[in-house]
Amino acid sequence: MPALIEAFFDPASSTFTYVIYDHDGGACAIVDPVLDYDPAAGRTATTQADRVIAFVRAHRLQVQWLLETHAHADHLSAAPYLRRELGGKIAIGESISKVQGVFKRLFNLEPEFRIDGSQFDHLFAADESFMIGTLKATALHVPGHTPADMAYLIDSDMILVGDTLFMPDVGTARCDFPGGNANQLFASIHRLLAFPACVRLYVCHDYPPEGREVQCQTTVGEQRQRNIHIHDGIDEATFVAMRTRRDAGLDMPKLLLPAIQINVRAGNLPPAEDNGVTYLKIPINQF
Repeated sequence: MPALIEAFFDPASSTFTYVIYDHDGGACAIVDPVLDYDPAAGRTATTQADRVIAFVRAHRLQVQWLLETHAHADHLSAAPYLRRELGGKIAIGESISKVQGVFKRLFNLEPEFRIDGSQFDHLFAADESFMIGTLKATALHVPGHTPADMAYLIDSDMILVGDTLFMPDVGTARCDFPGGNANQLFASIHRLLAFPACVRLYVCHDYPPEGREVQCQTTVGEQRQRNIHIHDGIDEATFVAMRTRRDAGLDMPKLLLPAIQINVRAGNLPPAEDNGVTYLKIPINQF
């Protein structure tokens, strides 16, 4: 039975959350769940996550996995909330420890914060296989955007690509975050584009040009033919030069500072201080 997929779009962060499942009443994985966050008020909400919960319950699904493609810089993860409501294991690539090390230093996190990925329930090794009910999945290590990016291959015919690729008319992910590397991203993308042309690719974000509706799905063949940054014929040097030039002019994501502090903790808030209040930090003159 082919994998079934349902996409949920968060317009505030242009993020897609996915539910992958084998059949109604079966098992599922939730990929890249979003926690609503109002930076002006410093308040969280669960509107987007509750949409996912309603779908899971309506289809009588059992959550096995809460999968993160990487530690996002543009939204807060709702994985802990979904785990409390639905169960499942929060998982990410094992290279998250490298990302944690960088940001523990930058934010001067508490000494007790561990940089071994132990905040997550499971750390995927490169090319590790796992099951979502009857569906066979493989965790593909695709560094470049960050050192810990993962893509998830489901039953050999669909891949959730995270922030490696966007829709063909949008291009590819930035590489200017700490640990990002355009040469690595080129190699990671070409690993994905080596799959058969018919393999479906599901993107983590869409930023459509004027006149196009938001879309979440493309194919390997479409990317090889039409991706504006990395279609067939674009060599590594050309891609790296383009990506470096383009990244130099990009603004910092508006939620980067709160998102990273929470997402390196598997979506958990920092520990409350002695007054019972949780705080986030803003490093001054560091970006």
